[in-house]
Amino acid sequence: MNMEEQQMSIYDFSVKDKNGEEVSLSKYKGQVVLIVNSATRCGYTKQYPALEELYKKYQDQGFVILDFPCNQFGGQAPEDIDDYVEICMLNYGVTYPIFDKIKVNGRNADPLYKYLVNTPVGEGVKIRWNFTKFLIDRNGEVVSRYDSKIKPAEIDPDVAKLL
Repeated sequence: MNMEEQQMSIYDFSVKDKNGEEVSLSKYKGQVVLIVNSATRCGYTKQYPALEELYKKYQDQGFVILDFPCNQFGGQAPEDIDDYVEICMLNYGVTYPIFDKIKVNGRNADPLYKYLVNTPVGEGVKIRWNFTKFLIDRNGEVVSRYDSKIKPAEIDPDVAKLL
């Protein structure tokens, strides 16, 4: 990683929300952020209620989850974004922000994910599957990466520490 990338934070990126509008992640300055790539037809989809529970537990203390649907793993997020959001809200009670569908690996990966993967915590290792999670501190620094198998309850103590 070059010096310029080391000086960067998630606040240097803009992403498209579920309505296709550009949103600067600087909007989340001062908050603890969990970024997750998701899919509605994945074995790990059952993490949605636990993610929502974690969000509700800490949102008043400055915690937010940013959900990025991704169809790169087994085509497990085939819906258009409107249907995707509806499934998440109706079936899993998701209330945290869901963004537009993105790619997390390869040449067309979203710049945010290129950055996350190439931080010291990301270790340059590509995203292996849906529900990979990155924990960001209040300064926009990536502090932890969690494999898909890591359940939200296992992340809870790390979130609590940062709050």
